[in-house]
Amino acid sequence: MTATTAAAVGQADGVAGSTPRRRSAGWLWFTPFAAYTLVFMAVPTVLAVWSGLTTKSGAFTLANFVAFTQPGILKAFSNSVLLSLAVAAVSAILGGIICVALLAARPGGILRNVVDSASSVLAQFGGVMLAFAFIATIGNAGLVTLFLKDAFGFDLNSLAPDQTAGPLLYQPAGMFFPYLYFSIPLMVIAFMPAVEGLRPQWGEAVATLGGGRLQYWIRVGLPVLAPSFFGAAILVFASAFSSFATAAALTNAGILIPVVMQQYLGSETDAGVAHIPGVLAIGMLVIMAAVMAAYALLQRRAARWQR
Repeated sequence: MTATTAAAVGQADGVAGSTPRRRSAGWLWFTPFAAYTLVFMAVPTVLAVWSGLTTKSGAFTLANFVAFTQPGILKAFSNSVLLSLAVAAVSAILGGIICVALLAARPGGILRNVVDSASSVLAQFGGVMLAFAFIATIGNAGLVTLFLKDAFGFDLNSLAPDQTAGPLLYQPAGMFFPYLYFSIPLMVIAFMPAVEGLRPQWGEAVATLGGGRLQYWIRVGLPVLAPSFFGAAILVFASAFSSFATAAALTNAGILIPVVMQQYLGSETDAGVAHIPGVLAIGMLVIMAAVMAAYALLQRRAARWQR
């Protein structure tokens, strides 16, 4: 009995001793991602913040924030926030409907595989290719624009809020459609795991208590999915707010804050605007930090139902 106990203790010591080595080996696999994050995310962020908070000589200052008193910059921030809110709201509704409708499809079936694959591809489909596709579709001489004008006498550009700012597509109201193109698939990707997490036992329990499908969704389904739904919508907002390539390909006018930053970065030889991109980056970081903090809180709440 003593020998058996000693062997067990020795074996336990061996297992306990191997745990730190396994953990250290696991961290080695994380090193490439950590290096990538440091070089392409952390360092540029620190440099942008440093540029916004220092003078040309490197001294700390808050005088650079006077840039936020410029009407053009305030308008660009307003356009970016309103556009992102509209895209997030519509994407959340349509993406949520798609996710709930997919519950009727067989897991691993053709429909589910097609939707999952299409969402993964389209969520990353942006930039010049997407801009060109919409220019050819609803641009000033786009296929749909010309068809509506010739067939019904309706000018699509008449829907533009500002008739003096050019065609609809090159205004924030028109950019809503290209942004929606990649935001709905992103909503499907972010929200579908929560919808799949609904347990059949919950529906059976409601039916046992005499409730119907409507009562199930009102009292169980919607309350359970609400944190994940709003969390996914916040993620879509963050994606739209920080999107640059599509807007830059459509217009070089400073109507959205990422495009304004590009314009000032191209003029950094002028000492008067050298620190404005850093200030604008700080403003975007503050908004993104608030958004991601809200997302983290909602995800923590949603995790209660996934245990």
